[in-house]
Amino acid sequence: MPKINGNEIRPGNILEHEGGLWAAVKVNHVKPGKGGAFAQVELKNLRDGRKLNERFRSEDKVEQVRLEQKDQQFLYENDGMLVFMDNETFEQIELPSDLLGDRRPFLQDGMVATIEYYGDEALSVQIPQKVTCKVVETEPVVKGQTAANSYKPAILDNGVRIMVPPFIAQDEDIIVHTETMEYSERA
Repeated sequence: MPKINGNEIRPGNILEHEGGLWAAVKVNHVKPGKGGAFAQVELKNLRDGRKLNERFRSEDKVEQVRLEQKDQQFLYENDGMLVFMDNETFEQIELPSDLLGDRRPFLQDGMVATIEYYGDEALSVQIPQKVTCKVVETEPVVKGQTAANSYKPAILDNGVRIMVPPFIAQDEDIIVHTETMEYSERA
């Protein structure tokens, strides 16, 4: 496994740390006025979901783990378990829905997701970065409202509340970033 420096850690990296597999959720590079720079990293354990905040100096070496990635199609949800099918072998696998966390509402029937494996163990599910959703409820369009930073609340067809620009109307399809849960563009 390759070793990387502490300042090379990026969100989404999988690290072997303290005997476990951890995903870097948030990385904040700090350069204090006194002393050396470091990366403040929020880590999430891929097996049990624990969170950990660690400081890595630039000279610290960390094991970066490469996971095998397979594209699999989402079929359905059953008792909190998501059922995926391998498009090549047609084998089905069940994974707990909490692997997706807050992004679960964006998983749609038939969507192809990338599942990351460490050996035979499925550790994470990645859905596409942008998903098309329909606005089911929002305030009506106000003519003449052109303020660039004035966003209004909207509820999507999957129940998620996001902020959209004032020109977006009800029953309109929009594209949403699944990682930041923010409006991206009209569909």
